[in-house]
Amino acid sequence: MKIPQNNYRFVIKAIPIEKGSAVELARPMKTHPLSYQELPLDPEYTNYADGRFTLEKLSNISRDEMYWKARQEIILRHTGEHPYEISGPDAENLLQQIFPRDISKVKIGRCSYQFACYHDGGMISDGLLLRLEKNKFWFAQGDGHLYSWYKAHSKNLDVEIKDPNVWVSQIQGPNSMKLLDHLTKEPISESWKYFDWIEVSIANEKVIISRTGFTNELGWEIYFRPQNNSEMLGDLILSEGSKMGMILTATPSFRGRRIEAGLLSAGQDFTKDTNPFSVGLGRFVDLKKKDFIGRAALIKSDKNCRSWGLRVQDGIALKGKNIKYENKIIGQVTSSTWSPFQVCGVGIVLLDNADIGPGTIIDVKCTDNKIRKGEICTLPMYDPKGEIVRGIIKDIPNKPKPWIGIKKS
Repeated sequence: MKIPQNNYRFVIKAIPIEKGSAVELARPMKTHPLSYQELPLDPEYTNYADGRFTLEKLSNISRDEMYWKARQEIILRHTGEHPYEISGPDAENLLQQIFPRDISKVKIGRCSYQFACYHDGGMISDGLLLRLEKNKFWFAQGDGHLYSWYKAHSKNLDVEIKDPNVWVSQIQGPNSMKLLDHLTKEPISESWKYFDWIEVSIANEKVIISRTGFTNELGWEIYFRPQNNSEMLGDLILSEGSKMGMILTATPSFRGRRIEAGLLSAGQDFTKDTNPFSVGLGRFVDLKKKDFIGRAALIKSDKNCRSWGLRVQDGIALKGKNIKYENKIIGQVTSSTWSPFQVCGVGIVLLDNADIGPGTIIDVKCTDNKIRKGEICTLPMYDPKGEIVRGIIKDIPNKPKPWIGIKKS
């Protein structure tokens, strides 16, 4: 009997060693130094960046509970992000080739959202660029493989590319800055701007933190370097954070908020088959730059956006080519989940052409194999100016605000 793969989830599990030494794996798996905090909670992981993996599920908390913790209080998530270090006199020159934004505009102490493209304009990966010194950068990437891409394009350049063995955790939610000020014993958050990074002292440990995240909520990220006492710092953050409502969370705590905020996931919402314009990232392409990989192709490319949000009545859209309009398949669902705030399924879609857009009512296959009505919408789904994440406004919902649904004609 053939069993459909759609009936299964494929995950990575931590299994206790029984009677003797561990079996050596053909390909080693790289674990976050604070993964031990997750092990008592029967964690499930998925593969992520360059052999690192990211937490998908914990036994003690539901997807909806994680979402509300991020919206109302504070969460801690150990990520699979992988920072690589690019340094040397030609570091900026290399990065100017790799990324379509002007690297010279990124000042020391600042971060910048960046992505890399192939020569045909297809996308490789995205992430966060930190300028640590004039000639020293970190690029913290998610899914994708950029290390070989750096090496391949560094010929005849005076540049060093290495893995600094840095691990990243994210502290997100309305109470995140309160926790930071408590840990550093000074009001850093008052003058700290969105997309700044800074080195601070926490329990006499010098650590790098950035005013960034992947929830579009107020928050910060901490970068654990080899010289840091990561276990001490991680336990302190979790212990002090728990007094403010903090819990450990997995990917679902991010998925709902990132979809609602229109934050794209590499390998899902954009791939080698999409260019930045087709997925709504054209504003991050500087075609006036002298040259970068993919520039010639992007100049000639269609500049229309085909990536939009999706709301679904009473269900979660099934990923894949499952969107129909007037009985014809018109695109695919690239990300989807349930929004406890909007009380509906939410997703990101990539349409086959730009003629169809927000306001279009479609039929979509859902995870329960039922066909339901959905509506294409703009992204982000709320807070269009990003004022929550910048701390300009404080919007902490105390109850759901259900989507009004599809208007009856």
